[in-house]
Amino acid sequence: MRLGLHGLTTRGRSFVAAGGAAVVCAVLFGQRDLLRVGVLVLVLPLLCAVVVARTRFRLSSSRRLEPARLAVGSDAKVVLRLENVSRLPTGVLLAEDRIPYLLGTRPRFVLERVEPRGTREVEYPVHCEVRGRYPIGPLSIRLTDPFGMCELERAFASRDVLVVTPVVQPLPWVALGGEWAGSGESRSRSLAAAGEDDVATREYRQGDDLRRVHWRSTARHGELMVRREEQPWESRAVLLLDTRAGAHRGDGPTSSFEAAVSVAASVGVHLGRGGFSVDLVTDTGARLGGAGGDDPGGSQDDQLLDALAVLEPSYGSSLRPAARTLRHAGDGLTVAVLAALTPEEAEDLVRVRHGAGAAVAVLLDVDTWRSPSDVAARAQQPVDLDGPTAVLRGAGWRVVPLRIGEPLAQVWPFAGHGGSAFAAGVRR
Repeated sequence: MRLGLHGLTTRGRSFVAAGGAAVVCAVLFGQRDLLRVGVLVLVLPLLCAVVVARTRFRLSSSRRLEPARLAVGSDAKVVLRLENVSRLPTGVLLAEDRIPYLLGTRPRFVLERVEPRGTREVEYPVHCEVRGRYPIGPLSIRLTDPFGMCELERAFASRDVLVVTPVVQPLPWVALGGEWAGSGESRSRSLAAAGEDDVATREYRQGDDLRRVHWRSTARHGELMVRREEQPWESRAVLLLDTRAGAHRGDGPTSSFEAAVSVAASVGVHLGRGGFSVDLVTDTGARLGGAGGDDPGGSQDDQLLDALAVLEPSYGSSLRPAARTLRHAGDGLTVAVLAALTPEEAEDLVRVRHGAGAAVAVLLDVDTWRSPSDVAARAQQPVDLDGPTAVLRGAGWRVVPLRIGEPLAQVWPFAGHGGSAFAAGVRR
């Protein structure tokens, strides 16, 4: 009864107040007809509260996201399925799914009577222009009586997550080098089998030939160990992303930071589909997604996109924290997505990287992303691209310049072995 009284609507409370006032006036003035009307008006919302509070039907809910991962600016569909698992029919149900405001207004549905063991499916679209991970749910159900006197809300516990990833642009295949399959000349390969720590043996697996059992290692480890005979080769690439807030310009989704994240996603997915094992590292030295990620589940592309979906700008002022990862790149491929860069920072970047592998720098012309509302950017001096470009190219790096509104696929041929010839053709 207490739960039902808390669920009284404005109409129900007004009826209670009016009925109570009519009863008091009827008693004071001795009006029996008014007393009957007052009792009726007073008792009706109370009866409705009792009926709604004692509703015993049970509901189950499930949610399906189509798709569960989408790019910025795309649309997704959320399908809700509600099932009445009790033997009693329901009344009118008001359903509301909780979603972040960036995905739109909260969807509300009115469901008519649901028969016993019956189901209802409703769907609604979502659209987002900002990348991130967005919780969907929980679904809440409002139970009400036919007169609208009482309304109780019950929520399900299940939630789902919609991942909005950066936009991935398809890139043309060019000869980068460092790949074991394709048109590259540098055959940089790393040994990969059951694990990088495994030297000559590994644990026995179901289906292994017993003739490969290494008995000395088996006695030492206390479990069956087999010789590792087949050692496939694997291409490796290091993808560096400059996330320094001070090196970027612009605000919100149209900033150079968001453009850099999109470039990193496009390059990472492009390399992953080309057979590379990609290690994504930021200027802070943090390794995200890809082959260096902590989550072993899912594909490399999914891990990389999930990591980039929640990436935020850093407050670092140097690229040196990422030097350790670049130093271990060896003869593998290195791709750096860079923002505002000084010649000294370019020299540091060149100095920390060793090996003969190919190196590509996607250099953003951040001045083209300057926003009139960005006061800090207006106070800063224009960024000089010629100095760092000359330093990088002098060290053998291939520089891919990128301006606002310019498709990455249009300038990506600069990263190939024929980048110089392509640049000459562009100048002509």
